[in-house]
Amino acid sequence: MSERPLRVAFFPDTFDEVDGVANTSRQFEAFAHRRALPFLTIHGGHVPATNTQGATERVTLSRGSLGFALDKQHSFDLGFLRYLQPIEAKVEAFQADIVHITGPSDAGLLGMLVAHRLGIPLAASWHTNLHQYAEQRSAGLRELLPAVLRERVGSVIRDASLFALMRFYSVGHMLFAPNAELCRLVEQGTNKPAALMQRGVDTELFHPRRRTRTDSEFVVGFVGRLSPEKSVHDLATLERSLVQAGVSNVRFVIVGQGSEETWLRENMQRAELPGVLRGDALAAAFANMDAFVFPSRTDTFGNVVLEALASGVPAIVTDRGGPRYLVRDGETGYIARDVEQLTRGVLRLAQDPELRERMALAAREHAMKASWDAVFEQVYAAYDHGLREAAQHGRRVPAKMRRGVVVSTAG
Repeated sequence: MSERPLRVAFFPDTFDEVDGVANTSRQFEAFAHRRALPFLTIHGGHVPATNTQGATERVTLSRGSLGFALDKQHSFDLGFLRYLQPIEAKVEAFQADIVHITGPSDAGLLGMLVAHRLGIPLAASWHTNLHQYAEQRSAGLRELLPAVLRERVGSVIRDASLFALMRFYSVGHMLFAPNAELCRLVEQGTNKPAALMQRGVDTELFHPRRRTRTDSEFVVGFVGRLSPEKSVHDLATLERSLVQAGVSNVRFVIVGQGSEETWLRENMQRAELPGVLRGDALAAAFANMDAFVFPSRTDTFGNVVLEALASGVPAIVTDRGGPRYLVRDGETGYIARDVEQLTRGVLRLAQDPELRERMALAAREHAMKASWDAVFEQVYAAYDHGLREAAQHGRRVPAKMRRGVVVSTAG
């Protein structure tokens, strides 16, 4: 009996934006295209469009004015369910075996409802610690409260948001998370197993050969959204500490945009903020760094950390969140408890060029093992396992699974 690939309808929170979820979404579609796997992507955007390449199809649904902005590049369309009937018909005509959503966005809620109405097994992947974002983004409003209440209210916001997230994810038949710690969190909150869905890196795009600098400056880099949850204020503290420690040739390159951009410009003296960079320009920016610092304590994975390592740049990250799983402490970078340890890590690299060179080589070698193909092969294997589990519990599964046909992702 011949093998037949699964047909996946994918509803990502973001696709064209500049963030980890969007990058993963684009890579997922590209993987399906390389393997000639039937793959339908449905996401929100500014301009409606349909793109078809081989077995992959992408439908962009325009977000309307009935909604609100989450930050400079993300928004939530409260009227997004106006697309329910045409998208339900689209998914049904596509004969999807699985609907996969990435979070409680407007597109995610649409995908969840389509899966429910059509009786299609739902996969849900955790990509963003929204409960921590909610706590940190409420900090400004909590400043209006008496000091004794600020932390308590922040904890209530975080815990209530986490409870709501777990209720949302518990609807899924197959759950994914980007690191082992979050898999355990999701499993505890939903009483369902969660499989790893990590991320890879394009080691041809992000490569040390793109380095063009010949000056004697020591360049510290950051790439990401310039928002409170990324703890970007720590970059200003780091700058002051390095200057006080005698690193007179330090320069910061801070790539990205967000609500804290103006604050960073006003509070840093040796920083360049080129805005959002993509493709070759982003790869060149990485390769021309001497150290990459990522002070975020909320990231679930940290694509940019992997891109820095692939570029031959040692990374200094915090001991909270997903990035710490990407760095080998003392070998490809450093894992720090606080800003003081972040500073000490950068200082070691600035004061010891031979150490930085050894770490750069080790970082590149480590990143070479992170393949996007391996990531998505594991996702398809989890689909296969989840569908067989669903069949055992009497839920709807594709006919080919009921016949015992093995799912193929071979290219």
